[in-house]
Amino acid sequence: MSDNNRFTDLFADADAAFSGLYQNELSQLMGLSQSDIEAITPETTAMATYSKLIKVVGQASKDNISQADLITNIKSLGDIAIKISGKVPTLASLF
Repeated sequence: MSDNNRFTDLFADADAAFSGLYQNELSQLMGLSQSDIEAITPETTAMATYSKLIKVVGQASKDNISQADLITNIKSLGDIAIKISGKVPTLASLF
């Protein structure tokens, strides 16, 4: 596979995520800064969890999964992910 095809696929996946069911939530999550995350929780793993949370919401948006499945996937990331989700009003309302 050439780099062009790989990048084309990556851009297509990103476009699908930002056009999907949870596009607003994904945009709001990605708008959080490191200081926003640190203000939510002092855990040293917060930024890694934040990165995983973005991937989970992006995949949910791309695949148009149900809210119940999204809740399950976020919960599987743990309490830190739930706290970070609380900064996005529509995600916060799920918990």
